[in-house]
Amino acid sequence: MNKKPIFNYPLFALGFRTFFLLAGLSALLLISLWNNIYDGRLHTDLYFPTVYWHAHEMLLGYSTAVIAGFLLTAVKNWTGRETTTPDQLAGLGLLWLYGRIMPFYSELIPDVLIAAVDFAFLPWLAWLISRPLLAAANYRNLIFILMLALMATGNGLLHLEILGVTDNTGWQGITLVVMVILSMILVLAGRVFPFFTERGLKGVMAIRNPALDIAGVAFAVVSFGLVLVGVKGALLATVAVLALIVNLARVWGWYNPKIWYVPLLWVLYLGYAWILLGFAMLALSAYGVVSYSVALHAFTVGGIGVITLGMMARVALGHTGRVLRASNAIAVGFVLINLAALFRVLLPSVFPAGYDTWLLISSYIWLAAFALFFLVYSPILTSPRVDGQPG
Repeated sequence: MNKKPIFNYPLFALGFRTFFLLAGLSALLLISLWNNIYDGRLHTDLYFPTVYWHAHEMLLGYSTAVIAGFLLTAVKNWTGRETTTPDQLAGLGLLWLYGRIMPFYSELIPDVLIAAVDFAFLPWLAWLISRPLLAAANYRNLIFILMLALMATGNGLLHLEILGVTDNTGWQGITLVVMVILSMILVLAGRVFPFFTERGLKGVMAIRNPALDIAGVAFAVVSFGLVLVGVKGALLATVAVLALIVNLARVWGWYNPKIWYVPLLWVLYLGYAWILLGFAMLALSAYGVVSYSVALHAFTVGGIGVITLGMMARVALGHTGRVLRASNAIAVGFVLINLAALFRVLLPSVFPAGYDTWLLISSYIWLAAFALFFLVYSPILTSPRVDGQPG
């Protein structure tokens, strides 16, 4: 006799539903809180130092929620097996939520417990998706288990510094997490960008080049690794330029001018363009022409922010049985998220005197973009599929 799940609601039918909703909500709340903390209007006794908190929450809060939603859904498609029950998914979502809330109660909760709860999310996620992969002998996709393990390692390095176990490992941990997320995006881009392009543009065939796929990811990983170990100068600049050239050649094979008529496509390609710009900025930062922060935010606000918003919008439509067409409101959101990256990355570089102003404007535009996402997609993520199918 099967016991009916306690959380037998559409929101917990598949991972993308729960975690895309949490990601959209966190993109709003985390940046709103950061604005108030940054300008001194909000004073808190956070477990994290404030700059660490901002980086941690955008990477291991928002970005990790998107990754969880995508992988929990994709692994089911890859293996034909369920990744979670509704109750397990609700529990995983609650653990992620506790990780966001508990650092604000550091005066009441032991630091070790705060660290343990936050750290536990990625290992639990890895365990949930490893079971169907191993059961289906889908060894090719075990690479994502390794990536989640590396992200957990980066998170652990940050917590170890805060707990006083290690010295100066926090930014190493954050850099490692950025490296892994971007590498994961580059791996997945090679799988989904050509497919999405062909699906969205009738009669168009994207050119796939496995050698460029491998080289593009490899040069990116090496350039990130050099940053991780503190290498600068000619070596870093050379590898970053090679990563730029190879990834540009890679995406050029998928590109077709018709994508500019399809918002669900051009948003992804623009996100990839921000990653390419990140490599260019990284090469310049190797010689001190621009600050490393410029390259970092090209990768994060531009690359990660734009691509995750585009992927959530596309995946949610496809997996709820809807037509793969962005609404006008979401198309505006896609424009806004790119403008947020523009104000965060390029304008502070060109007009540094207005740095705080550009950051404030960028944050407000980011909030507008995700407000549109949350308003449009909350009903989609919390209601049954329109075609009556499970999921």
